[in-house]
Amino acid sequence: MPHQIYPPEPGDGELLAELLGEVHALLPLLDRDEGKKLLQGLVWHSSEELGKLRLYSSREEAIIERVRTETDYAMLLKLHEELNQLEMERFLNFYSVTALHENCTWYRDALAGRALELVADEMPSPPPVPFALVSMGSDGREEQTLITDQDYLIVYSDEGGEEADRYFQEYSRVLVERLAEIGFKKCSGGIMPVNDNWRGSLSQWQRRLHAIVRYETEDYGKNMMDLIVLSDARFVAGDAELAGKLVSLIRSLLQDYFMALWGMAKAATEMKLALGFLKRFWTEGSGEHKGSFNLKLLAWAPLVMNVRILAINQGIPATSTVKRIELLEKEHSFSANMARGLVAAYRILTKHRILLQIKVIKGIQNDAYYLNPYSLPADERERIRQALLLIEDLQKTIHTNFSIV
Repeated sequence: MPHQIYPPEPGDGELLAELLGEVHALLPLLDRDEGKKLLQGLVWHSSEELGKLRLYSSREEAIIERVRTETDYAMLLKLHEELNQLEMERFLNFYSVTALHENCTWYRDALAGRALELVADEMPSPPPVPFALVSMGSDGREEQTLITDQDYLIVYSDEGGEEADRYFQEYSRVLVERLAEIGFKKCSGGIMPVNDNWRGSLSQWQRRLHAIVRYETEDYGKNMMDLIVLSDARFVAGDAELAGKLVSLIRSLLQDYFMALWGMAKAATEMKLALGFLKRFWTEGSGEHKGSFNLKLLAWAPLVMNVRILAINQGIPATSTVKRIELLEKEHSFSANMARGLVAAYRILTKHRILLQIKVIKGIQNDAYYLNPYSLPADERERIRQALLLIEDLQKTIHTNFSIV
């Protein structure tokens, strides 16, 4: 029996019906004036909340319009910081993980697209062939948060030959620096088009991908990491058709070469969780993070990774973790209860990842990864523990489905 997240999260329609039902049940218990005050209060509070949402949206849209025409990189950094600040304020008002993902991804795409245009203007000549910027990682999954780095590759058309290779080598060098200038930190793992492995023509990418899925390179660990990163590829800017060809190639190869997917599944099912004796929280026993656990590595990442494996295996094109779960439910890989639980697990874990980021941004702490579960209210702590138990169930399912010994 799969573990259930407590309390279960209803859908929008269910939630509205539940709230209206509570109001209707309460009204007969009130006199005329009390009932009127209750309904007026509900109208006033809902109008106030709606007004806040509209204000955030209008301010954000105004900044995005400035991004699309701005030519100064220092000003683009300032606009990026303003957008991050707005999104942090919105999150602390509403705690919506989904809204934060959508908004951060939206405005970062706009900033990256603008950088792409400005760098082309800096070059001695225009791009010799069509090209596209493709994102991976959290950006590829449309799960951007308040702290971001560069997880990009560049693909360009085959017609340019060596001239195009030289052009995009220099273009990528400038692009990575300009993105850093406007608030996109350089990727510590080197997943940036300035590195030869993350830049190439479509045919060069095809050869590179075949070498990866066939394990023709010596470094197995690097092969595995590259496959994991590429499986979340998403078009950001430039030539959408060209990017679509590359993304489709990645998806088809991952499905065609089962051993490559099997290797990813094995890695996913072996990821450790913050569960210890009697399914209680496992936390660091000593040191700087005593009493805490790495929320990203021991909870959030295993969930994202295992959902990704099932989605790829079933040929699901979505990259977002929540969308993948929803589509896996539709094609009966998950029961409705399991799907709801996994979505709730993703949201509770991501909520606390974002709150940790906010503490770092505000200078409250230096680390955005370690969470002390015992600092949380009991019900919130139990929801996180139930999330871990559900992820463990998911790992067991994949372990069985892929016949991993």
